[in-house]
Amino acid sequence: MPTTTSSAFTRDNPFFAPSALPFGAPPFDRIHDADIQPAIEEGMRRHLAEVAAIAEQSAPPSFENTIVALERSGDLLTRVLKVFGGLTSANTNDTLQAVQSEAAPKLAAHSDAIFLNDTLFRRVKAIHDQRATLSLTPEQRFLVERYYLDFVRAGAQLGEPEKVRLRALNQEESMLSTDFQNRLLAATKAGALVVDDRSQLDGLSDAEVAAAAEAATERKLPGKWVLPLQNTTQQPQLAALRRRATRQRLYDASVHRADRDDPVDTVDTVDMRAIVQRLAQLRAEHARLLGYPTSAAFVLDDQMAKTPAAAIKLLTDIGTSATEKARSEVARMQALVDEERGGFALEPWDWQYYAEGVRKAEYDLDESQIKPYFELDRVLHDGVFYAATRLYGITFAERTDIPVWQSDVRAFEVFDADGSPLALFYTDYFKRDNKSGGAWMDSFVDQAELLGTKPVVYNVANFTKPAAGTPALLSFDDVTTMFHEFGHALHALFSRVTYPMLTGTNVPRDFVEFPSQFNEHWALDPVVFAHYAKHHETGASMPQPLVDRIKKSQTFNQGFALTEYIAAALLDMAWHTLPADAPKQDVGAFEQDALARYHMDVRQVPPRYLSTYFAHIWNGGYQAGYYAYLWAEVLDHDAVAWFAEHGGLTRENGQRLRDMILSCGGTADAATLYRAFRGRDPSVDSLLVKRGLKPEPGGQ
Repeated sequence: MPTTTSSAFTRDNPFFAPSALPFGAPPFDRIHDADIQPAIEEGMRRHLAEVAAIAEQSAPPSFENTIVALERSGDLLTRVLKVFGGLTSANTNDTLQAVQSEAAPKLAAHSDAIFLNDTLFRRVKAIHDQRATLSLTPEQRFLVERYYLDFVRAGAQLGEPEKVRLRALNQEESMLSTDFQNRLLAATKAGALVVDDRSQLDGLSDAEVAAAAEAATERKLPGKWVLPLQNTTQQPQLAALRRRATRQRLYDASVHRADRDDPVDTVDTVDMRAIVQRLAQLRAEHARLLGYPTSAAFVLDDQMAKTPAAAIKLLTDIGTSATEKARSEVARMQALVDEERGGFALEPWDWQYYAEGVRKAEYDLDESQIKPYFELDRVLHDGVFYAATRLYGITFAERTDIPVWQSDVRAFEVFDADGSPLALFYTDYFKRDNKSGGAWMDSFVDQAELLGTKPVVYNVANFTKPAAGTPALLSFDDVTTMFHEFGHALHALFSRVTYPMLTGTNVPRDFVEFPSQFNEHWALDPVVFAHYAKHHETGASMPQPLVDRIKKSQTFNQGFALTEYIAAALLDMAWHTLPADAPKQDVGAFEQDALARYHMDVRQVPPRYLSTYFAHIWNGGYQAGYYAYLWAEVLDHDAVAWFAEHGGLTRENGQRLRDMILSCGGTADAATLYRAFRGRDPSVDSLLVKRGLKPEPGGQ
């Protein structure tokens, strides 16, 4: 690891002992870059020593001396990696990225040293084989099965030559995945659109122009304006920019951020096609070593979908309706272009602008009318928190005495319905150049009765930071994002499990999005919406006609939204269903062929992510798993239908969801948990109605 950041691991290191702060929150006021590397090194050393003691003990294997002992091991390493992961994704710098690059292969080797330890695996297998005769609780039995499966899926049953190869694959993949993350961050920063003529921003509000000027000043570009890129293909400013040439420049900057050959900033190149090609090969070979035909087959084997065919069928079945609707939307927007005598065929960079025009014409709805009613702080307190209080009885109090990792971050203590301390929750909402794109939830401390720990959870987003002295006004998509990520947070906050491996969001990837997407629905609940949608200057509630237009417009542009998402999900599946003997793929040609093969090649609707900036699948843990959002959407709409059938936003209903799903973590089969809550298997009908792909019952 870099000697520039190394130092001895001493008692002065903030990771030396568990934090004394409330809930064990990280002492960010004491954590420095130089503390990370020695803590990781010492954490790995201690963890391997603890594992060796478990594996080599003379006592016969038992649940307590093997499984529980493993659950208690590695506390120092967990403590530092939780913080390290948070910082490298939300507030990184050159030093942390260097440590990250050095640590990635070592951490991969560390994991292999545990899961490929024959002596340890024999102990785990012995307990697994005897589990029916042991006096175990259902949670303990599920934990034993999870451990055994994790060892097998990590290669514990392979012969030694195969294990040697697997170790090499894991190390190379970890290095490339980390490289992808760091290069994408640099490429996204460098790809921002720089404008030197204010008139090119015609259509943006004064506040948006001021924010662009401030972004330019931060980059030492006085007299210019900068539109930073978000991680998706389409950029939010495309809906407002009147100059078609500016729209095309912004769109091109987005789609080509990571497939150029020119040097950018501190990286040698922002062409990540070679990384994508190699990662696909590594994953396919990894799957073959473990006896699977493709990486997708390996990944989905322990998910709800079970097989790539099941996931692809859901995507393509809905994709047929989505593309049909998208093409009708193209026709409507082309008509608008023609009405204005535009003289051009609609292109991807025109979509958002003319979609906004159609929305104004058909729904009398303008984004500039909406934003003044969605001030971030009010949305958080009177929307997100308020809905949680109504459903679950929990309350929130801001803690200004808890140190944070960046000045925009805020900390809140969460109290249960009986007033007892439940958890700590952080928010980090504004975009920074040193923050990964998108929005996410994660934790610094996980709930586990075995360890006596309560949750310390955070939400991160990339909302545009307003110019100084102006309010942070959100789009309704941003509002939905806040509710979504807090749904993930609730899954962790409400966890009531014994063992760390099964806590919170440690569930199948295609189930983890269910609580978050379900929570989105409260953003438009009449009671919740009326509580937070108030004008930031006057405090007046949003006029009912405008509320009605928002609700009416919920099926608007759904052909586009579904098509861009499904195209990306099928692109993910295409990469991860390549067999190990497939030749290296030309990235551009591969994308075109895959979209054509799945009939998702609508020219005006590119995938939500192209391969070279598809962070979800190359370093975000969603390989062969981006379909999970749609899989979980079937569940969440079906659950909303249950709530509607049983009185909606009530404490009784919220408690049922909390007790039967949100508190259970990964202690049982996800499909079983949902079936017990709903009383039956989920139906896709509610999703199709909500997306405007099927008429409501009783409708025409």
